[in-house]
Amino acid sequence: MSIKKLSEELLWRGFVNQTTFKDITELDNEQRTLYFGVDPSSDSMQVGNLASAMMVRHFINAGYKAYILVGGATGYIGGDPDGKNESRPLKAIEEVAHNKAAIAKQYETVFAGQDFTVVDNYDWFKEISYLDFLRDVGNHVPMSQMLGRDFVQTRLEGNGINYAEFSYALIQGYDFLHLYRKHGVTLQVCGADQWGNSIAGVELIRRIEGGEAHIYSAPLIINKSTGIKFGKSEGGAVWLDPAKTSPYQFYQFWLNSDDEGVEDYLKIFTLLPREEIESIMREFQDDRASRSAQRRLAYEVTKLIHGEAVADRQVLIARAVAEQNVALLDTDAIDSLASEIPTVSIGQEVSVLDALVASGLAASKSQARQFVGSGAVYVNGEAFSSEILDMSLATADALFLRRGKVLKNTALVRFGRSA
Repeated sequence: MSIKKLSEELLWRGFVNQTTFKDITELDNEQRTLYFGVDPSSDSMQVGNLASAMMVRHFINAGYKAYILVGGATGYIGGDPDGKNESRPLKAIEEVAHNKAAIAKQYETVFAGQDFTVVDNYDWFKEISYLDFLRDVGNHVPMSQMLGRDFVQTRLEGNGINYAEFSYALIQGYDFLHLYRKHGVTLQVCGADQWGNSIAGVELIRRIEGGEAHIYSAPLIINKSTGIKFGKSEGGAVWLDPAKTSPYQFYQFWLNSDDEGVEDYLKIFTLLPREEIESIMREFQDDRASRSAQRRLAYEVTKLIHGEAVADRQVLIARAVAEQNVALLDTDAIDSLASEIPTVSIGQEVSVLDALVASGLAASKSQARQFVGSGAVYVNGEAFSSEILDMSLATADALFLRRGKVLKNTALVRFGRSA
């Protein structure tokens, strides 16, 4: 049965965490105006930001008006210090401007087709003098509230904290106050790590305006098989920017997600309806080896961030590697794959031993010889025991070379690429 109430949608999808509402069913009684923001500490959002943004989409779908903030002012002073063991290096104003533009562009992708307004807190902070801020804002904030923050205590006991970092919560709190005054914003939607900063805004609205405002935070997404924060790959953070995390790497990240958590990820990171996700999971539970749930997850999230054409290409590339069948790929797809997996470019033929070493599948010729002798070398998915790789084995002047049965130990050999 389809879910119609916002509270039910959030509960079913797992978007339940800390909130100032006594009962989340209060979300169904009034379509509020909300804001959600990201600091431009980088020129791209990460998967963690995406989880919160997907939650915001459900609020918008339920009729909430949304202001999506890019933190030009907070980015200028170093960004949110919460969770950081030491101070971040300050960025030049040109870099902050570049990052703001990049984040705003990603908002257009993530919230495509939605009704939202992008705002930048630098636009209002540039007009405020230091003395005015102390008088009009700092005057209403108890030191006990500031010093009570867990991250402040941790930093005071560790590497220390500077005044700009200490003041960060005041700045974010003022964002909420400003948006409350100018646009009637009464709800901040945020990530789990933003709870303390968000409370500062609720308190300012109460103390200065005598108004009521609320917070709804997204849960921290945990990889159930490892127990650590979801959104990291072997290479580090998974970014939405294709220049930082290529579409191939992005797709593979989701494709390799854990069996225990894949249903949660489908609910959180896709907009597929309940009936469809339940159908996907029934098929998956009948045959987990097929990884059908992961394949659908990878496709849907890649399509959302990089577009349908790119997602379709990644499906084809993944299938070609899984089946060790180069014939499934056109030249552009082969070029794309060549930039992602070990690739050996040769003339008309090459010793299989040399190809194994050049691709990194063997550390030396003697080790390569052992692999061939033990039947651990495969060409296009078939056991290979000959000495030479030549173009007769290739399709579109390329072939797959693999060591052992694990697909990640696959290299691409391309012919006609050298003298």
